Amino acid sequence: MAGRFDGRVALITGGNSGIGLATAQLFARDGASVVIAARRETEGEAAVHGIRGEGGEASFVRTDVGRASDVEAMVDRTVEQYGRLDYAFNNAGVLGAGKMIHEQTEEEWDTVIDINLKGVWLCMKYEVQQMIPQGSGAIVNVSSPAGLVGFPRGSGYVASKHAVQGLTKSAAAEYTPLGIRVNCILPGAIDTPMLTGLYARDEARDPDRRERTLRAQPMQRFGRPEEIAEVCAWLCSDAASFVSGDIVVASGGATIRH
Repeated sequence: MAGRFDGRVALITGGNSGIGLATAQLFARDGASVVIAARRETEGEAAVHGIRGEGGEASFVRTDVGRASDVEAMVDRTVEQYGRLDYAFNNAGVLGAGKMIHEQTEEEWDTVIDINLKGVWLCMKYEVQQMIPQGSGAIVNVSSPAGLVGFPRGSGYVASKHAVQGLTKSAAAEYTPLGIRVNCILPGAIDTPMLTGLYARDEARDPDRRERTLRAQPMQRFGRPEEIAEVCAWLCSDAASFVSGDIVVASGGATIRH
């Protein structure tokens, strides 16, 4: 049975774990050749091994999305290996130090902005350079419901996720006429290593945070990475051919009430 992404090439940053890994696995099962880009090489190679073990095609390229030279090399490597770039999921991100504004160092602020915002800009900068001559492509950026609100001890993360939505809309305005669709996903509380790390980081200060977050979910559970992967796949697929510059919230209903 033919897959919906047969003959296509997908590039996924932060593809070695969590939402990125689930998305890489889904695209590979649907026939795409997948490039996983991340900083942690051992996990990245393990992800590639798992996909190949299931009959998919994948490769890994070590990438720091905050470095222009790394991002340019990432896209070049993708095209050299597979000849084109059809889909890009700009998913890499970090949480930040969990400090109030006056407690943060400039380095801590810069780290969050460099990865969460500058990284998305750099990825699109080089991705579209390949997609423009093709006359087609689909890019999905990752923001967060934190990009709709504010909360204490998360100013860098919140600011970056607000900004990614504006960046997405500007990119869509520029490139949709050239055949490149650009959209943004806002995943809610998803059961990933990043979420686990958040609660571990703040346990001493806020030991009930996990349970409080869970109680606030209308579905009474955290989301699964595979559920966000399906949203990304739909946005890249021909089924979403009329969707560009849009913000898709996938929060399990968490934005219903605050």
